Amino acid sequence: MAGPAFRAAAVRVRVPASSANLGPGFDALGLALGLYDDVVVRVADSGLDIDIAGEGAETLPRDESHLLVRSMRTAFDLLGGQPRGLEVVCANRIPHGRGLGSSSAAICAGIVAARAVTIGGEAKLDDAALLELATEIEGHPDNVAACLLGGFTLAWMDGGSAKAITMEPADSIVPVVFVPSKPVLTETARGLLPRTVPHVDAAANAGRAALLVEALTRRPELLLPATEDRLHQEYRAPAMPESVALVNRLRADGVPAVISGAGPTVLALVDNGAADKVALLAGEGWAATRLAFDTAGASVLPLGG
Repeated sequence: MAGPAFRAAAVRVRVPASSANLGPGFDALGLALGLYDDVVVRVADSGLDIDIAGEGAETLPRDESHLLVRSMRTAFDLLGGQPRGLEVVCANRIPHGRGLGSSSAAICAGIVAARAVTIGGEAKLDDAALLELATEIEGHPDNVAACLLGGFTLAWMDGGSAKAITMEPADSIVPVVFVPSKPVLTETARGLLPRTVPHVDAAANAGRAALLVEALTRRPELLLPATEDRLHQEYRAPAMPESVALVNRLRADGVPAVISGAGPTVLALVDNGAADKVALLAGEGWAATRLAFDTAGASVLPLGG
């Protein structure tokens, strides 16, 4: 049986950063943020050549162990076979180990690029299958759903299959991220979570997560109570005490702030008019950045764009 045919021209894929959990929406809610990694992939005659600029340029592997390449290989298997060779150029802007979805971005960039360079790829691997594959590689769907689809996402597992829907954040809300200099491994942060939690805390989080959908899409004035969490942030405090302290300080000042994903980045969801002022509240040791929401998700773009 003949293998797949590949495009001769290179393809460019852009993937957004993402913030998961958003306080009470543990492993379910996510936001795509306007901070991007770009990858250009071309099928070559042989071998594997990887060039990396930006975040991770000094530390990421340049061989088959690179997460983006591993994700591409998995997608190529589903698409019918591997290309003879690959040339990969990465321009990374999403900080690594900071809770902004860098691993999900690498996974999504890899599988979208593999589909894009395969002739007829979309017919063999549709968008639902992309989400399934990304979730299988990542282990949970919250970040990859936001990265693939853009916007405000709600993801869940249904009979072992990953599902997701997208919603539009209210126009008046601006995300501000406070990124510390030191990373925290996701595995470390997850390892601090208890196996069970009090029923009253689970019930409180369920209500706040439901409220957060309303607050983020239609009633931003409810964001402060809607982002209250009892399931994961305080448990993770030993791994990121400065981050949890910043969240508590911002919230005491009325700013809806949460740990972004597994941390240690802090995410504040604030009114457009207050975003610049809020960005000044963290003090030294934090890189505060006002971002936009990404609404496009993972995208194949013109090479010169």
